Amino acid sequence: MIYNNPIAYGVDVTPAILRTLEDVEQIICIKEESGDIRRVTDLYNEFGDRFAVFCGVDDLILESLALGVTGWVSGMTNAWPEECVRIFELGQTGKFAEALQLYRIMTPAFHLDTSVKLVQYIKLAEHLVYGAPEWTRAPRLPLAGEERERVVSVINNTIASLSKRNSEAA
Repeated sequence: MIYNNPIAYGVDVTPAILRTLEDVEQIICIKEESGDIRRVTDLYNEFGDRFAVFCGVDDLILESLALGVTGWVSGMTNAWPEECVRIFELGQTGKFAEALQLYRIMTPAFHLDTSVKLVQYIKLAEHLVYGAPEWTRAPRLPLAGEERERVVSVINNTIASLSKRNSEAA
């Protein structure tokens, strides 16, 4: 799997670069994380089904599914596995109106997965959702102050919105 995350790695694996790697049999998949949703269609137009294309940005999963991605490398799935699998399954089966309701609830938390502190944010979400330890290994530093409060607020609002949704569905 090629990880195309130009924001984190400083290199954008464009279709032109992939063209030079097209004959490498070991490359079977692309994690598309450029943040440019048009890239999904560009990859399919350029390579057809040569590469499986995975969404690598949590807050673009529904859009990516509409464009035909076959997988999702997700951070927030660690905190909300059932909800993320549900969004993915609904999108894959074309039930976008139903997926959209859940996606809109999850999107503020999904935005946390696009930060350079995504590991700390995901660990904090895991902690608040189901009690997992929130610590991270060095050199990552713990969240503190206003930043931590903001992230806790986003996560708690997501938890409350999901709880309300689930109680209304029951």
